[in-house]
Amino acid sequence: MPPSATAEQSSSSANSPKPPQKLHYVFEPKFPGPTPQADDYSKYRGRSDAAIVIDNGSWNTRVGWSSESAPRIAFPPILSKYRDRKLGRTFTLVGNDAYADSNSRTASKNAFDVNIVSNFDVMENILDYSFLKLGIDGNDGIEHPIVMTEALCNPTYSRKTMSELLFEAYNAPSVTYGLDSLFSYHYNGGTTGLVLSSSHTTTHLIPVMNGKGILNMATRLNWGCSQAVEFLTKLLALKYPGFPKTYPQQMESLVQEHCYVSQDYKAEMAGYLEMGSLDERDRAIQFPFVEIIKEQKSEEELARIAERRKESGRRLQEQAAKMRLEKLKKKEEELAYYQHLLEKGKTETKKNFSRQLENEGFKDEVQLEKRIKELEKSIRRSRNKDLGIEEEEEEEVPTFPLLDTPDDQLDEDGLKQKRAQRLLKANYEARQRLRAEKEKERERLRLEAEKEEEKRTNDLEGWIAEKRGMRDGLVAKLKEREQRKNQLSDRKSLASLNRMKAIAHLASDEPTRKRRRGNDEDTFGADDDDWAIYRDIATVNEDEEEEDEEMQTELKNLEAQLLRYDPEFTEDSLQGAGSDWSKSLIHAFLRGCHPFDPENQAEAHQMHLNVERIRVPEVIFEPSMAGVDQAGIVEITSELLLNRITEKQQRESIYRDIFLTGGYTLFKGFEERMRTTLVSVLPFEAEFGVRTAKDPLLDAWKGAALWTKSNIGEAAWKGAAITKAEYSEKGADYIKEHNLGNVMG
Repeated sequence: MPPSATAEQSSSSANSPKPPQKLHYVFEPKFPGPTPQADDYSKYRGRSDAAIVIDNGSWNTRVGWSSESAPRIAFPPILSKYRDRKLGRTFTLVGNDAYADSNSRTASKNAFDVNIVSNFDVMENILDYSFLKLGIDGNDGIEHPIVMTEALCNPTYSRKTMSELLFEAYNAPSVTYGLDSLFSYHYNGGTTGLVLSSSHTTTHLIPVMNGKGILNMATRLNWGCSQAVEFLTKLLALKYPGFPKTYPQQMESLVQEHCYVSQDYKAEMAGYLEMGSLDERDRAIQFPFVEIIKEQKSEEELARIAERRKESGRRLQEQAAKMRLEKLKKKEEELAYYQHLLEKGKTETKKNFSRQLENEGFKDEVQLEKRIKELEKSIRRSRNKDLGIEEEEEEEVPTFPLLDTPDDQLDEDGLKQKRAQRLLKANYEARQRLRAEKEKERERLRLEAEKEEEKRTNDLEGWIAEKRGMRDGLVAKLKEREQRKNQLSDRKSLASLNRMKAIAHLASDEPTRKRRRGNDEDTFGADDDDWAIYRDIATVNEDEEEEDEEMQTELKNLEAQLLRYDPEFTEDSLQGAGSDWSKSLIHAFLRGCHPFDPENQAEAHQMHLNVERIRVPEVIFEPSMAGVDQAGIVEITSELLLNRITEKQQRESIYRDIFLTGGYTLFKGFEERMRTTLVSVLPFEAEFGVRTAKDPLLDAWKGAALWTKSNIGEAAWKGAAITKAEYSEKGADYIKEHNLGNVMG
């Protein structure tokens, strides 16, 4: 995968108004259309000198003729078998054709496991597709030699299966294997140096002497472009957990277009989210979305809707008034009935009257009179409310005559009534005390307000200083409580550990002594007081929340007073000013340097790349950032050059040509970072040079093609080729060693 970054600089000032946000639209994976079949195969038919060069990479397979300057076709090494239910047929789609449909894209399989070919069923279809697109459709096999790239230290089994496939299935006359990074170095005129090949899945360092790779000193780092894409995907999933689904091709485009290598990672990261320069660094990525169109109503429609609402409100009021009138009539009828019952009871015998009261649901005449008083009070209140008269509710002073009567003078019913009156008296006295305390509190607040007003009038500066001190104390206390809550939410924090120790200490029957063997019975809970521990713990958070609310209310009152009387206390001095999006680091990280409207569908479907732009490529220099337990590329390079290559003259000659190839080296600033960091690890005044391949993506294929047709390379190529006869005689695992290939394992 070829990641590259373009740094678009735009001048902005922290004090000037921010320009409209510049959007970068995400790549939409689309089917590019079928690859046409070549129609010029006739000029290559029967020519044994026309080799087919296959750069068999894990990101792209590039196939072409060795006599040409560029590969004919390039496609990802994937296969998808798609079943069309309407036609009742199964289609085999290879490469870009697998992107023709979302179902086929989902069912695609890769021929590679990391950078080794592991799925040869897919590989066979890839080769069929490649030869077919070159125009070779004969049934007699392939009449041309094949030059194919392979991974460093390719396992014998993988090469053996590949040879069987090429010789048995395609009847190839000869096959030659070579390393893509060494082919690229050969194409760029290298003879002695250090090849750093950072490709799709791995990064290799191979020393080269006199055109031959020293493979026993080669080193591999398990990091490449695919891991960078996966790392960015995880970072953005943590950053935007509820974001709609994204495709791997979209993440690849973000890495390719927006990431770059920082020359001083720690220094740049320290100030990356500063508002003054964030507009130049932040990239707003717009993803596809469906706009929710809200219907806009005209003024006439709005007026009609308002009139309908008023009419509906009038009808509701009329219905409510009608219901109140019906309830009032019902209460008046009920009151008249109970009054008649009470008057009738005066002429009835006590026994008959008690039976009538019991039938109506009353215990005695006192309860009936109480009900009559309640109805009279409710009716009076309802009438006054309709007339708009506000009356103060006066609590009637109750009497408790039975409390002064001795118990021996009362029967059983009288004793029950006496107990009820004692309870009523206690409640009445409690209400009176509460009312007196409230009145006393109101008087105290009134006196404090008068005193406060007098102090503010006589000594305004001192009053302001006192209020500022109170405000600062409240803010500090709120911050301390917030910090403590954050610590308690972290199980590994000291506050959380101390709290759990206290709980365990309280819950233990013998907190100061260790339990002996055989006497470890847990009796916690046998006593009801034990459960008070959990009740106390459970109510701590509720009490703290109430205290926080009280302190927040008091803080708002203090700030309102300071805003009114202190000329130096402005809106920016408020505690809430810290939540301003323009001063929020979280907002800068998530939404850049522009306000965010969650109701806006376009903004809800935007990702902002800022620190990720340098964090993702930085992993190759500091693999521990992504959880890779290996040394960084600079450490590996210095270890290889300074310790493993012992001969001084050989080491100095390798210093002079450090060659970079592969898609990862296309990150902007990669070559400069390698040059500046190697200065600090190589010997003082050592002559070294760092250069990048002309085309880090295609030079491997071009180098293999050049190797087959140059005067020196042609002899080397034919000497390194495994012929069909040698394959039949010496077996599928036979390999010929050459300067640009692997060695026998």
